[in-house]
Amino acid sequence: MNDIRRTILWVIFAFSLVLLWDKWQVHNGKKATFFPAPAAATAPAAETAKAAPADASVPTTATTTVNAGDVPGGAGSTAPAAVPRQDVTISTDVLRLTFDSQGGTLRHAELLKYADSAHKDKPVVLFDESVHRVYLGQSGLIGGGFPTHKTAMTVQPGARELKDGEDQLELRFESPEMGGVKLVKIWTLKRGAYDIGVRHEVVNTGTAAVNPQLYLQLVRDGNKPEGEESTMYSTFTGPAVYTDEKKYQKVEFKDIESGKASVEKSSSGGYVAMVQHYFASAWLLAEGIQRDNFLRKVDNNLYAVGMITPVGSIEPGQSKSVDARLFAGPQIEKRLEALAPGLELVKDYGWLTILAKPLYWLLDKLHGFLGNWGWSIVALVLLLKIAFYWLNAKAYSSMAKMKAINPRIMEMRERLKDKPQQMQQEMMRIYREEKVNPMGGCLPIIIQIPVFIALYWVLLSSVEIRNAPWIGWITDLSAKDPLFILPLLMTLSSLLQTALNPAPPDPMQAKMMWIMPLVFSVMFFFFPAGLVLYWLTNNILSIAQQWIINTRMGVPPQFNLPNFGKSAK
Repeated sequence: MNDIRRTILWVIFAFSLVLLWDKWQVHNGKKATFFPAPAAATAPAAETAKAAPADASVPTTATTTVNAGDVPGGAGSTAPAAVPRQDVTISTDVLRLTFDSQGGTLRHAELLKYADSAHKDKPVVLFDESVHRVYLGQSGLIGGGFPTHKTAMTVQPGARELKDGEDQLELRFESPEMGGVKLVKIWTLKRGAYDIGVRHEVVNTGTAAVNPQLYLQLVRDGNKPEGEESTMYSTFTGPAVYTDEKKYQKVEFKDIESGKASVEKSSSGGYVAMVQHYFASAWLLAEGIQRDNFLRKVDNNLYAVGMITPVGSIEPGQSKSVDARLFAGPQIEKRLEALAPGLELVKDYGWLTILAKPLYWLLDKLHGFLGNWGWSIVALVLLLKIAFYWLNAKAYSSMAKMKAINPRIMEMRERLKDKPQQMQQEMMRIYREEKVNPMGGCLPIIIQIPVFIALYWVLLSSVEIRNAPWIGWITDLSAKDPLFILPLLMTLSSLLQTALNPAPPDPMQAKMMWIMPLVFSVMFFFFPAGLVLYWLTNNILSIAQQWIINTRMGVPPQFNLPNFGKSAK
């Protein structure tokens, strides 16, 4: 049994070293040794991107009259007459948006309530078209030479800022007649809202019936958000598609590049999205509207995800409208859940979502009571320790028994050091007589691991933690501790835990038990302060519980300090 335990620990230790080395390679700007990531796409220069809007063509789908490959691409405007091109900026209390009159495209979006991580005096930029980032929200018509996102449009006059006492702001673009159709695009912003209404009014100005289709797409370069490349943890960046049939499907840029990306092509509900750490964008249509989803790599190392929906037949002189919404904002679960079914899944907890969602709910409730995210993290860990109290008590009781019989084990090992088979038999006999299970201290802890991993992802993914202060020097729980005080305390608490545990009989195993906390602590020096606070709180509470249980069992707490001078026997 002792050999099994030793093997498990060695496997964990070896795998941890592999992960640590791999992340260290990435941290230093080198290619990952064991888990290489695809080369990041380089964002094109702003002049190139503006002159050549992205092609969003995709493979033909079976349910559309006009296939998605007809979504336009290439350089230049398709408008029949020259129209002055201009940028139009409008703002509300939470958004500052810049639109391009070519196609009425959203080309820049600032989230005014969220400070940029690198420049605290500036807001987060989500959509952008510059030398550093290309991220656009586009829409248009296909099916007969109709206005697209490349068509030069006229901007109608109107207010450009949401004033006090106003709840709504509109921006209206009108295209020239093309293919017997005029497109009127109306963007509607509301106070406090990150979802933007987009009404597409299609007017038949010709002499024959038309049957256009509307496409909605998000175009983005393949780079991670600025600053995230240097962190020692990784979050998903890329497109996602949600349908009622296959639910949430996220797609890696590398899979689009290689042609391996696969999503549900046709659905009557759901959304398409672009996801990154803390923030997301998504095109939303009302449930029940048929749409075809698409994604692919496009010009200039850009990637597109979108959907096409039929407008329907329009007789001469008639018009039809299709209402959509473009979400561009933070991943706040309550807001996302209210906007569309499944939209909260853009806040990605991975395979532990079933555990992470209730943990986030509890953390949010604690914050509503305490008003501080740092103390809410402490309180949540305390509640988890209470919930697992008896399971932990069993583990620490097993450790206390092991510590009580440890002198007998050490004496026996010294006496039978030249007879390994007899030593193993004698050790098992002692365990049976004393009713000690060597694995009894590990199993209860292993059972809790998924819960604490889920809590890790809750803290890593929650935008509410971003720029949230705790106390004193911790002004941002999503950033690393600037003074490294929390990582140092966590390292000391981990070493104290190791000192309180029974010393393994095998000297080599004992050395490894002291090395492991030091290895893990290296990573925590680069982790967000909120995550380190969570681990530190858990360590302190575990030490307190272990101390109490040892004392109650008549096994006085002792510090088993390492002795690296001895060789393994």
